[in-house]
Amino acid sequence: MPQIGWFELLIIILVAIIIVGPKDFPVIVRKVGSWIGSVKKYFRDIQSSVDEVTSIDEKQDTKENKDERDKI
Repeated sequence: MPQIGWFELLIIILVAIIIVGPKDFPVIVRKVGSWIGSVKKYFRDIQSSVDEVTSIDEKQDTKENKDERDKI
């Protein structure tokens, strides 16, 4: 996967300032930052839900294995 370095990031910022304008650029950056934060929170919530389901499944597997060993 290609990585964006500092030079490429600087070029993107300069082009964005030229296109959007210096007055509106901070507003756009704040909105983009807010969107990125929302997306990160969404994926963090999904990850915690998956971890919770996985933990419950592992507990059930452990309990079933223990019950089978007790029968023997």
